Amino acid sequence: MNAGMRRFAVMLGVFVLAFLAVFVFRKAQGGGGLLDLLKFGSRDRSQTFVPESYTLSRKPALSPGEVEYLAALDQEFARLTAAVVPSVVSLHTEGVRRNFMQDWFGRVWVDEGYPVRGIGSGVIVSKEGHVVTNEHVTNGKSKISVTMHDGKTYPAVVIGEDRALDIAVIRIKADREFQPLKFGDSARVRQGQQALAIGNPFGLGETVTRGIISAKERTISDRQRDLFQTDAAINPGNSGGPLVNIFGEIIGINVAIYSPDTEDQGFVGIGFSIPANDVREVFEQILAKGRATRGWLGVRCYDWNPLVREKVGWYKEGGVYIVDVVAGSPAQAAGLQADDVVIRYNGKQVESRVQFFHEIQRTPVAREVDLAVWRGGKEVGLTATVIDAEDSERLTSRSGSVERNAEENRIIEAIGITVQELTLLQRTRGGSGVLITAVAPESQAARRGLRPGDLVVEVNNARIEHPADFYARLIASATAQQTSIVVQRGRQTYRVRPFDRVPRIDNRE
Repeated sequence: MNAGMRRFAVMLGVFVLAFLAVFVFRKAQGGGGLLDLLKFGSRDRSQTFVPESYTLSRKPALSPGEVEYLAALDQEFARLTAAVVPSVVSLHTEGVRRNFMQDWFGRVWVDEGYPVRGIGSGVIVSKEGHVVTNEHVTNGKSKISVTMHDGKTYPAVVIGEDRALDIAVIRIKADREFQPLKFGDSARVRQGQQALAIGNPFGLGETVTRGIISAKERTISDRQRDLFQTDAAINPGNSGGPLVNIFGEIIGINVAIYSPDTEDQGFVGIGFSIPANDVREVFEQILAKGRATRGWLGVRCYDWNPLVREKVGWYKEGGVYIVDVVAGSPAQAAGLQADDVVIRYNGKQVESRVQFFHEIQRTPVAREVDLAVWRGGKEVGLTATVIDAEDSERLTSRSGSVERNAEENRIIEAIGITVQELTLLQRTRGGSGVLITAVAPESQAARRGLRPGDLVVEVNNARIEHPADFYARLIASATAQQTSIVVQRGRQTYRVRPFDRVPRIDNRE
Protein backbone atom coordinates (compact mmCIF):
# COMPACT_ATOMS: atom_id res chain seq x y z
CA MET A 1 0.00 0.00 0.00
CA ASN A 2 1.45 3.29 -1.03
CA ALA A 3 1.71 6.37 1.24
CA GLY A 4 -1.37 8.07 -0.22
CA MET A 5 -3.62 5.13 0.45
CA ARG A 6 -2.31 4.88 4.01
CA ARG A 7 -3.16 8.51 4.73
CA PHE A 8 -6.66 8.02 3.31
CA ALA A 9 -7.22 4.91 5.44
CA VAL A 10 -6.10 6.77 8.58
CA MET A 11 -8.45 9.70 7.90
CA LEU A 12 -11.34 7.32 7.23
CA GLY A 13 -10.67 5.47 10.48
CA VAL A 14 -10.64 8.75 12.44
CA PHE A 15 -13.96 9.80 10.89
CA VAL A 16 -15.60 6.42 11.71
CA LEU A 17 -14.36 6.53 15.30
CA ALA A 18 -15.67 10.10 15.76
CA PHE A 19 -19.04 9.14 14.28
CA LEU A 20 -19.35 6.12 16.58
CA ALA A 21 -18.39 8.23 19.61
CA VAL A 22 -21.17 10.73 18.88
CA PHE A 23 -23.65 7.88 18.33
CA VAL A 24 -22.78 6.29 21.67
CA PHE A 25 -23.00 9.66 23.44
CA ARG A 26 -26.46 10.41 22.03
CA LYS A 27 -27.72 6.94 22.99
CA ALA A 28 -26.43 7.45 26.50
CA GLN A 29 -28.35 10.75 26.68
CA GLY A 30 -31.57 9.12 25.46
CA GLY A 31 -31.31 10.36 21.90
CA GLY A 32 -32.47 8.67 18.70
CA GLY A 33 -30.77 5.84 16.92
CA LEU A 34 -28.43 5.80 13.99
CA LEU A 35 -31.21 6.62 11.51
CA ASP A 36 -32.21 9.65 13.52
CA LEU A 37 -28.60 10.73 13.69
CA LEU A 38 -28.26 10.51 9.92
CA LYS A 39 -31.18 12.91 9.55
CA PHE A 40 -28.90 15.66 11.00
CA GLY A 41 -31.54 17.01 13.30
CA SER A 42 -34.36 17.20 10.76
CA ARG A 43 -37.76 17.67 12.40
CA ASP A 44 -40.49 15.06 12.19
CA ARG A 45 -43.33 17.05 10.65
CA SER A 46 -45.84 14.41 11.68
CA GLN A 47 -45.51 15.47 15.33
CA THR A 48 -48.37 17.68 16.67
CA PHE A 49 -47.57 20.89 18.62
CA VAL A 50 -48.92 20.78 22.16
CA PRO A 51 -50.16 24.24 23.29
CA GLU A 52 -48.57 25.70 26.43
CA SER A 53 -50.76 26.69 29.34
CA TYR A 54 -50.42 30.16 30.87
CA THR A 55 -52.04 32.38 33.49
CA LEU A 56 -51.97 36.20 33.15
CA SER A 57 -52.29 38.58 36.09
CA ARG A 58 -55.75 40.11 36.33
CA LYS A 59 -54.93 43.04 38.59
CA PRO A 60 -52.29 45.82 38.57
CA ALA A 61 -49.46 45.95 41.04
CA LEU A 62 -51.21 48.87 42.74
CA SER A 63 -54.92 49.67 42.78
CA PRO A 64 -56.17 53.10 41.63
CA GLY A 65 -56.92 53.96 45.24
CA GLU A 66 -53.31 53.42 46.22
CA VAL A 67 -52.02 55.88 43.57
CA GLU A 68 -54.93 58.25 43.58
CA TYR A 69 -52.88 61.39 43.15
CA LEU A 70 -50.67 59.91 40.43
CA ALA A 71 -53.72 58.68 38.55
CA ALA A 72 -55.33 62.12 38.79
CA LEU A 73 -52.08 63.76 37.61
CA ASP A 74 -51.89 61.35 34.69
CA GLN A 75 -55.44 62.25 33.64
CA GLU A 76 -54.72 65.97 34.05
CA PHE A 77 -51.73 65.84 31.71
CA ALA A 78 -53.76 63.88 29.18
CA ARG A 79 -56.51 66.54 29.29
CA LEU A 80 -53.92 69.33 29.05
CA THR A 81 -52.38 67.71 26.00
CA ALA A 82 -55.74 67.22 24.30
CA ALA A 83 -56.56 70.90 24.90
CA VAL A 84 -53.37 72.44 23.49
CA VAL A 85 -52.31 70.11 20.68
CA PRO A 86 -55.00 71.29 18.19
CA SER A 87 -53.40 74.78 18.25
CA VAL A 88 -49.90 73.55 17.38
CA VAL A 89 -48.99 73.21 13.69
CA SER A 90 -46.19 71.65 11.66
CA LEU A 91 -44.45 73.83 9.09
CA HIS A 92 -42.92 72.70 5.80
CA THR A 93 -40.91 75.30 3.91
CA GLU A 94 -39.38 75.53 0.44
CA GLY A 95 -36.95 78.00 -1.04
CA VAL A 96 -33.98 78.45 -3.35
CA ARG A 97 -30.44 78.91 -2.08
CA ARG A 98 -28.19 80.89 -4.41
CA ASN A 99 -24.43 81.25 -4.31
CA PHE A 100 -22.77 84.61 -4.91
CA MET A 101 -19.52 84.52 -6.88
CA GLN A 102 -17.03 87.18 -7.84
CA ASP A 103 -14.62 87.22 -10.78
CA TRP A 104 -11.16 88.80 -10.91
CA PHE A 105 -12.66 92.08 -12.12
CA GLY A 106 -14.84 92.45 -9.04
CA ARG A 107 -18.08 91.57 -10.84
CA VAL A 108 -20.59 89.64 -8.73
CA TRP A 109 -22.44 86.70 -10.26
CA VAL A 110 -25.38 84.78 -8.88
CA ASP A 111 -25.88 81.16 -9.83
CA GLU A 112 -29.26 79.58 -10.58
CA GLY A 113 -29.42 78.14 -7.10
CA TYR A 114 -30.79 74.88 -5.83
CA PRO A 115 -34.00 74.04 -3.94
CA VAL A 116 -33.91 73.72 -0.16
CA ARG A 117 -36.61 72.38 2.13
CA GLY A 118 -37.09 72.72 5.84
CA ILE A 119 -39.34 71.78 8.71
CA GLY A 120 -40.43 73.53 11.86
CA SER A 121 -43.26 74.11 14.28
CA GLY A 122 -45.59 76.95 15.17
CA VAL A 123 -48.50 77.83 17.42
CA ILE A 124 -51.77 79.52 16.49
CA VAL A 125 -52.29 82.66 18.57
CA SER A 126 -55.34 84.28 16.92
CA LYS A 127 -58.73 83.14 15.64
CA GLU A 128 -57.79 84.65 12.27
CA GLY A 129 -54.99 82.11 11.88
CA HIS A 130 -51.87 84.05 12.91
CA VAL A 131 -49.05 81.68 13.79
CA VAL A 132 -45.90 82.46 15.79
CA THR A 133 -42.74 80.57 14.87
CA ASN A 134 -38.97 81.18 14.62
CA GLU A 135 -37.46 83.56 12.08
CA HIS A 136 -34.82 80.98 11.18
CA VAL A 137 -37.63 78.64 10.08
CA THR A 138 -39.14 81.13 7.60
CA ASN A 139 -36.10 83.18 6.57
CA GLY A 140 -35.52 83.09 2.82
CA LYS A 141 -38.34 80.63 2.16
CA SER A 142 -40.66 81.36 -0.77
CA LYS A 143 -43.28 78.76 0.10
CA ILE A 144 -44.67 77.81 3.51
CA SER A 145 -47.35 75.22 4.20
CA VAL A 146 -49.03 74.52 7.52
CA THR A 147 -50.30 71.09 8.60
CA MET A 148 -53.02 71.15 11.24
CA HIS A 149 -53.79 68.69 14.03
CA ASP A 150 -56.59 67.22 11.91
CA GLY A 151 -54.18 66.50 9.05
CA LYS A 152 -55.36 69.30 6.76
CA THR A 153 -52.69 71.38 5.03
CA TYR A 154 -52.96 75.06 4.11
CA PRO A 155 -50.59 77.61 2.54
CA ALA A 156 -49.31 80.45 4.71
CA VAL A 157 -47.84 83.92 4.13
CA VAL A 158 -45.18 85.73 6.20
CA ILE A 159 -46.50 88.89 7.91
CA GLY A 160 -43.22 89.96 9.48
CA GLU A 161 -39.95 88.73 10.97
CA ASP A 162 -37.66 89.82 13.77
CA ARG A 163 -34.19 88.32 13.43
CA ALA A 164 -32.97 89.92 16.66
CA LEU A 165 -35.41 87.87 18.75
CA ASP A 166 -35.72 85.04 16.18
CA ILE A 167 -39.49 85.40 15.92
CA ALA A 168 -41.66 85.35 12.78
CA VAL A 169 -45.40 85.82 12.36
CA ILE A 170 -47.22 84.05 9.52
CA ARG A 171 -50.91 83.82 8.67
CA ILE A 172 -52.68 80.68 7.47
CA LYS A 173 -54.57 81.28 4.21
CA ALA A 174 -57.85 79.49 4.89
CA ASP A 175 -61.47 80.58 5.18
CA ARG A 176 -62.15 79.19 8.64
CA GLU A 177 -61.85 80.06 12.30
CA PHE A 178 -58.92 78.72 14.27
CA GLN A 179 -58.41 77.66 17.87
CA PRO A 180 -55.65 79.85 19.37
CA LEU A 181 -53.65 79.45 22.56
CA LYS A 182 -53.38 82.29 25.05
CA PHE A 183 -50.09 84.04 25.85
CA GLY A 184 -49.22 83.52 29.50
CA ASP A 185 -47.30 85.95 31.71
CA SER A 186 -43.72 84.71 31.44
CA ALA A 187 -42.64 87.09 34.21
CA ARG A 188 -44.51 84.84 36.66
CA VAL A 189 -42.77 81.65 35.54
CA ARG A 190 -40.70 80.08 38.31
CA GLN A 191 -37.81 77.67 38.21
CA GLY A 192 -39.01 74.11 38.77
CA GLN A 193 -42.48 74.56 37.30
CA GLN A 194 -43.90 71.93 34.94
CA ALA A 195 -43.88 72.61 31.19
CA LEU A 196 -44.88 70.84 27.97
CA ALA A 197 -42.98 71.28 24.70
CA ILE A 198 -45.01 70.54 21.58
CA GLY A 199 -43.80 70.41 17.98
CA ASN A 200 -42.67 68.48 14.94
CA PRO A 201 -39.23 66.99 15.77
CA PHE A 202 -37.35 65.53 12.80
CA GLY A 203 -40.54 65.87 10.74
CA LEU A 204 -42.18 63.02 12.66
CA GLY A 205 -45.29 65.09 13.30
CA GLU A 206 -47.19 66.06 16.41
CA THR A 207 -45.04 65.27 19.48
CA VAL A 208 -45.45 66.19 23.15
CA THR A 209 -42.65 66.11 25.74
CA ARG A 210 -42.79 67.07 29.41
CA GLY A 211 -40.24 68.62 31.74
CA ILE A 212 -39.64 71.53 34.07
CA ILE A 213 -38.27 75.05 33.86
CA SER A 214 -34.64 74.24 34.62
CA ALA A 215 -33.41 77.84 34.74
CA LYS A 216 -34.33 81.40 33.78
CA GLU A 217 -32.43 84.30 32.18
CA ARG A 218 -30.07 82.10 30.21
CA THR A 219 -27.89 83.77 27.54
CA ILE A 220 -26.65 81.87 24.47
CA SER A 221 -25.60 84.84 22.28
CA ASP A 222 -25.63 88.64 22.12
CA ARG A 223 -29.07 88.38 20.49
CA GLN A 224 -30.56 85.57 22.58
CA ARG A 225 -30.78 86.64 26.20
CA ASP A 226 -33.07 86.03 29.18
CA LEU A 227 -34.21 82.68 27.80
CA PHE A 228 -35.94 79.88 29.68
CA GLN A 229 -33.98 76.65 29.98
CA THR A 230 -36.02 73.45 30.05
CA ASP A 231 -35.37 69.71 30.18
CA ALA A 232 -38.49 68.97 28.11
CA ALA A 233 -37.05 67.22 25.05
CA ILE A 234 -36.53 69.64 22.13
CA ASN A 235 -34.99 68.45 18.86
CA PRO A 236 -34.50 69.80 15.31
CA GLY A 237 -37.98 70.51 13.97
CA ASN A 238 -39.29 71.67 17.36
CA SER A 239 -38.15 75.22 16.50
CA GLY A 240 -41.06 77.63 16.75
CA GLY A 241 -43.26 75.33 18.78
CA PRO A 242 -44.73 76.43 22.11
CA LEU A 243 -43.65 75.76 25.66
CA VAL A 244 -46.87 75.71 27.70
CA ASN A 245 -47.66 75.70 31.42
CA ILE A 246 -50.19 73.53 33.26
CA PHE A 247 -52.99 75.92 32.25
CA GLY A 248 -52.28 75.50 28.55
CA GLU A 249 -50.86 79.02 28.23
CA ILE A 250 -47.87 79.85 26.04
CA ILE A 251 -44.96 80.72 28.32
CA GLY A 252 -42.27 80.47 25.66
CA ILE A 253 -41.40 79.69 22.04
CA ASN A 254 -38.82 76.92 21.64
CA VAL A 255 -35.77 78.26 19.82
CA ALA A 256 -32.57 76.28 20.43
CA ILE A 257 -30.88 73.34 22.09
CA TYR A 258 -27.48 72.86 23.63
CA SER A 259 -25.49 70.01 22.10
CA PRO A 260 -21.77 69.27 22.58
CA ASP A 261 -21.71 67.37 19.26
CA THR A 262 -21.62 69.89 16.42
CA GLU A 263 -21.80 67.17 13.76
CA ASP A 264 -24.82 65.28 15.13
CA GLN A 265 -26.87 67.69 17.18
CA GLY A 266 -29.55 66.15 19.34
CA PHE A 267 -31.25 66.79 22.65
CA VAL A 268 -29.05 66.20 25.70
CA GLY A 269 -31.39 67.63 28.33
CA ILE A 270 -30.92 71.36 27.72
CA GLY A 271 -33.34 73.34 25.55
CA PHE A 272 -34.08 77.06 25.36
CA SER A 273 -37.30 79.04 24.85
CA ILE A 274 -38.00 82.74 24.24
CA PRO A 275 -40.22 84.13 27.06
CA ALA A 276 -43.83 84.74 26.03
CA ASN A 277 -43.87 88.39 27.12
CA ASP A 278 -41.10 89.21 24.62
CA VAL A 279 -42.83 87.18 21.93
CA ARG A 280 -46.19 88.88 22.44
CA GLU A 281 -44.60 92.33 22.33
CA VAL A 282 -42.94 91.58 18.99
CA PHE A 283 -46.11 89.89 17.67
CA GLU A 284 -48.20 92.99 18.34
CA GLN A 285 -45.55 95.27 16.81
CA ILE A 286 -45.38 93.18 13.64
CA LEU A 287 -49.16 93.18 13.22
CA ALA A 288 -49.27 96.94 13.81
CA LYS A 289 -46.30 98.03 11.65
CA GLY A 290 -45.13 94.97 9.75
CA ARG A 291 -41.91 94.91 11.75
CA ALA A 292 -40.61 94.92 15.30
CA THR A 293 -39.69 98.26 16.87
CA ARG A 294 -36.57 98.78 18.96
CA GLY A 295 -35.60 101.62 21.24
CA TRP A 296 -32.49 103.67 20.37
CA LEU A 297 -30.38 106.27 22.19
CA GLY A 298 -27.40 106.85 19.88
CA VAL A 299 -24.32 105.80 21.82
CA ARG A 300 -21.32 103.63 21.04
CA CYS A 301 -19.71 101.60 23.81
CA TYR A 302 -16.60 99.51 24.41
CA ASP A 303 -16.07 96.62 26.78
CA TRP A 304 -13.83 97.39 29.71
CA ASN A 305 -10.05 97.06 29.62
CA PRO A 306 -7.38 98.27 32.08
CA LEU A 307 -6.41 101.30 29.99
CA VAL A 308 -9.98 102.58 29.80
CA ARG A 309 -10.51 102.03 33.52
CA GLU A 310 -7.35 103.98 34.24
CA LYS A 311 -8.47 106.77 31.92
CA VAL A 312 -11.89 107.34 33.51
CA GLY A 313 -11.11 106.17 37.04
CA TRP A 314 -13.82 103.51 37.20
CA TYR A 315 -12.80 100.29 39.00
CA LYS A 316 -16.14 98.96 40.21
CA GLU A 317 -18.12 96.06 38.77
CA GLY A 318 -20.60 96.75 35.96
CA GLY A 319 -21.13 100.01 34.14
CA VAL A 320 -20.61 100.67 30.45
CA TYR A 321 -18.06 103.03 28.88
CA ILE A 322 -19.35 105.52 26.29
CA VAL A 323 -16.93 105.88 23.37
CA ASP A 324 -18.90 108.52 21.48
CA VAL A 325 -22.39 109.91 20.97
CA VAL A 326 -24.20 110.24 17.64
CA ALA A 327 -24.80 113.85 16.67
CA GLY A 328 -28.47 114.84 16.96
CA SER A 329 -29.33 111.68 18.89
CA PRO A 330 -31.41 111.39 22.09
CA ALA A 331 -28.19 110.65 23.97
CA GLN A 332 -26.65 113.96 22.86
CA ALA A 333 -29.85 115.82 23.69
CA ALA A 334 -29.78 114.30 27.18
CA GLY A 335 -26.20 115.46 27.74
CA LEU A 336 -24.34 112.16 27.48
CA GLN A 337 -20.68 112.60 26.53
CA ALA A 338 -17.76 110.48 25.41
CA ASP A 339 -15.85 108.97 28.39
CA ASP A 340 -19.01 108.84 30.51
CA VAL A 341 -19.78 105.62 32.38
CA VAL A 342 -23.47 104.68 32.52
CA ILE A 343 -24.03 102.84 35.80
CA ARG A 344 -27.85 102.74 35.93
CA TYR A 345 -30.49 102.77 33.20
CA ASN A 346 -34.06 103.58 34.18
CA GLY A 347 -33.33 102.56 37.75
CA LYS A 348 -31.72 99.22 36.80
CA GLN A 349 -28.05 98.51 37.38
CA VAL A 350 -26.01 98.30 34.16
CA GLU A 351 -23.97 95.09 34.20
CA SER A 352 -22.48 94.92 30.68
CA ARG A 353 -22.55 96.44 27.21
CA VAL A 354 -24.83 93.67 25.89
CA GLN A 355 -27.29 94.07 28.76
CA PHE A 356 -27.28 97.87 28.37
CA PHE A 357 -28.24 97.73 24.68
CA HIS A 358 -30.80 95.03 25.42
CA GLU A 359 -32.52 97.32 27.92
CA ILE A 360 -32.49 100.22 25.44
CA GLN A 361 -33.99 98.10 22.66
CA ARG A 362 -36.79 96.86 24.93
CA THR A 363 -37.74 100.37 26.04
CA PRO A 364 -41.01 101.57 24.41
CA VAL A 365 -40.50 104.31 21.84
CA ALA A 366 -41.00 107.90 23.10
CA ARG A 367 -40.54 106.90 26.75
CA GLU A 368 -38.33 109.02 29.00
CA VAL A 369 -35.64 107.13 30.91
CA ASP A 370 -33.39 108.16 33.77
CA LEU A 371 -29.63 107.64 33.41
CA ALA A 372 -27.10 107.60 36.23
CA VAL A 373 -23.68 108.53 34.82
CA TRP A 374 -20.19 108.49 36.35
CA ARG A 375 -18.33 111.57 35.08
CA GLY A 376 -15.10 113.00 36.47
CA GLY A 377 -15.44 111.18 39.77
CA LYS A 378 -19.04 112.23 40.36
CA GLU A 379 -22.43 110.69 39.68
CA VAL A 380 -24.62 112.75 37.34
CA GLY A 381 -28.32 112.22 36.68
CA LEU A 382 -29.66 112.62 33.11
CA THR A 383 -32.98 112.09 31.32
CA ALA A 384 -33.28 110.85 27.73
CA THR A 385 -36.19 110.08 25.41
CA VAL A 386 -35.89 106.83 23.48
CA ILE A 387 -36.73 106.89 19.76
CA ASP A 388 -37.47 104.19 17.19
CA ALA A 389 -34.31 102.59 15.81
CA GLU A 390 -35.86 102.58 12.34
CA ASP A 391 -36.29 106.36 12.47
CA SER A 392 -32.68 106.91 13.50
CA GLU A 393 -31.01 105.62 10.33
CA ARG A 394 -30.56 109.11 8.93
CA LEU A 395 -28.41 109.92 11.98
CA THR A 396 -26.16 106.91 11.50
CA SER A 397 -25.65 106.91 7.72
CA ARG A 398 -21.95 107.66 7.98
CA SER A 399 -19.89 105.66 5.51
CA GLY A 400 -16.57 106.20 7.22
CA SER A 401 -15.25 108.50 4.50
CA VAL A 402 -12.90 110.90 6.32
CA GLU A 403 -9.94 112.99 5.27
CA ARG A 404 -6.86 110.82 4.81
CA ASN A 405 -3.39 111.51 3.48
CA ALA A 406 -1.95 109.86 0.38
CA GLU A 407 -0.07 107.23 2.38
CA GLU A 408 -3.24 106.11 4.22
CA ASN A 409 -5.21 105.93 0.98
CA ARG A 410 -2.43 103.87 -0.60
CA ILE A 411 -2.58 101.36 2.27
CA ILE A 412 -6.35 101.01 1.97
CA GLU A 413 -6.10 100.55 -1.81
CA ALA A 414 -3.47 97.83 -1.36
CA ILE A 415 -5.79 95.88 0.95
CA GLY A 416 -8.68 96.66 -1.41
CA ILE A 417 -11.73 96.88 0.86
CA THR A 418 -14.42 99.57 0.97
CA VAL A 419 -16.88 99.37 3.86
CA GLN A 420 -19.90 101.18 5.23
CA GLU A 421 -21.79 101.14 8.49
CA LEU A 422 -24.74 98.84 8.98
CA THR A 423 -28.17 100.41 9.09
CA LEU A 424 -30.05 100.32 12.36
CA LEU A 425 -32.51 97.88 10.84
CA GLN A 426 -29.64 95.53 10.02
CA ARG A 427 -28.29 95.89 13.53
CA THR A 428 -31.61 95.24 15.25
CA ARG A 429 -31.94 92.12 13.10
CA GLY A 430 -28.73 90.80 14.59
CA GLY A 431 -26.06 92.19 12.27
CA SER A 432 -22.73 93.42 13.66
CA GLY A 433 -19.51 94.81 12.26
CA VAL A 434 -19.17 96.80 9.02
CA LEU A 435 -20.47 95.90 5.56
CA ILE A 436 -18.06 95.38 2.64
CA THR A 437 -19.45 97.34 -0.32
CA ALA A 438 -16.59 96.89 -2.80
CA VAL A 439 -13.46 94.77 -3.27
CA ALA A 440 -10.74 96.02 -5.63
CA PRO A 441 -9.61 93.58 -8.37
CA GLU A 442 -6.14 92.06 -7.85
CA SER A 443 -6.06 93.38 -4.28
CA GLN A 444 -5.15 91.32 -1.23
CA ALA A 445 -8.84 91.16 -0.28
CA ALA A 446 -9.81 89.82 -3.73
CA ARG A 447 -7.13 87.13 -3.55
CA ARG A 448 -8.54 85.99 -0.25
CA GLY A 449 -12.04 85.60 -1.64
CA LEU A 450 -13.71 88.54 0.09
CA ARG A 451 -16.73 89.99 -1.69
CA PRO A 452 -19.39 92.69 -1.31
CA GLY A 453 -22.00 91.77 1.26
CA ASP A 454 -19.54 90.21 3.70
CA LEU A 455 -19.47 91.62 7.23
CA VAL A 456 -16.14 92.39 8.90
CA VAL A 457 -16.65 91.80 12.61
CA GLU A 458 -13.05 91.80 13.94
CA VAL A 459 -9.66 93.28 13.08
CA ASN A 460 -6.75 91.72 14.98
CA ASN A 461 -9.21 90.20 17.49
CA ALA A 462 -10.82 93.58 18.24
CA ARG A 463 -14.55 93.96 17.64
CA ILE A 464 -15.51 96.46 14.91
CA GLU A 465 -18.72 98.50 14.86
CA HIS A 466 -17.92 101.58 12.73
CA PRO A 467 -16.08 102.17 9.43
CA ALA A 468 -13.85 104.64 11.29
CA ASP A 469 -12.77 101.82 13.65
CA PHE A 470 -12.10 99.51 10.74
CA TYR A 471 -9.96 101.92 8.72
CA ALA A 472 -8.06 103.20 11.78
CA ARG A 473 -7.10 99.69 12.92
CA LEU A 474 -6.33 98.59 9.36
CA ILE A 475 -4.02 101.53 8.67
CA ALA A 476 -2.26 101.21 12.03
CA SER A 477 -1.66 97.48 11.57
CA ALA A 478 -1.01 97.04 7.85
CA THR A 479 2.44 98.70 7.70
CA ALA A 480 3.71 97.04 10.87
CA GLN A 481 2.50 93.43 10.73
CA GLN A 482 0.20 90.93 9.11
CA THR A 483 -3.43 91.89 9.70
CA SER A 484 -6.07 89.36 10.67
CA ILE A 485 -9.80 89.88 10.16
CA VAL A 486 -12.90 87.84 10.94
CA VAL A 487 -15.71 87.87 8.38
CA GLN A 488 -19.36 86.80 8.59
CA ARG A 489 -21.03 85.55 5.41
CA GLY A 490 -24.65 84.58 5.81
CA ARG A 491 -24.79 82.60 9.03
CA GLN A 492 -21.15 81.45 8.78
CA THR A 493 -18.23 83.21 10.50
CA TYR A 494 -14.61 82.51 9.58
CA ARG A 495 -11.11 83.99 9.91
CA VAL A 496 -9.55 85.20 6.67
CA ARG A 497 -5.93 84.37 5.80
CA PRO A 498 -3.96 87.35 7.23
CA PHE A 499 -3.21 90.28 4.93
CA ASP A 500 0.46 90.75 4.08
CA ARG A 501 2.26 93.76 5.52
CA VAL A 502 2.09 96.81 3.24
CA PRO A 503 5.55 98.48 2.97
CA ARG A 504 5.70 102.23 3.43
CA ILE A 505 6.64 104.38 0.43
CA ASP A 506 9.91 105.38 2.04
CA ASN A 507 10.74 101.83 3.08
CA ARG A 508 14.23 100.96 1.76
CA GLU A 509 14.24 97.28 2.64
